[in-house]
Amino acid sequence: MKFVIQRVLESAVKVDGETIGQIGKGFMVLIGVGQDDTKEIADKMVKKMVGLRIFEDENGKTNLSLADVNGELLLISQFTLYANCKKGNRPSFTESGAPDLAESLYEYIIAKCKESVPVVEKGSFGADMKVSLVNDGPFTIVLDSEKL
Repeated sequence: MKFVIQRVLESAVKVDGETIGQIGKGFMVLIGVGQDDTKEIADKMVKKMVGLRIFEDENGKTNLSLADVNGELLLISQFTLYANCKKGNRPSFTESGAPDLAESLYEYIIAKCKESVPVVEKGSFGADMKVSLVNDGPFTIVLDSEKL
């Protein structure tokens, strides 16, 4: 499982020109599900993400978590995080989880996040989405379950 976490001042996602998810200060997270991912892996990833202390405190140190700043989440499913570009110029996505597994785990992650984060917005699984954001910093973290 892979999460690309971007600390944002604001972020939004549109489908067919309509805004379906929008947040202020918080994390916009791209979520990639691999073939062997499970709810247990998702639990670890969510715990790590929500606990990240990457917001600045009064001294300018990255020392505050999402909860400390009343941060919000925008969660976007993105199978292309598992692109394999070793051969040729056309990426292969065979390492991505099957759509039914990926959608199930994506919805599970959303539910888990809602247990500890008051504002959790989401994209639309499998849709052509337009994501906008104001990256704060910029500050981007990549979490990979194989490296946790």
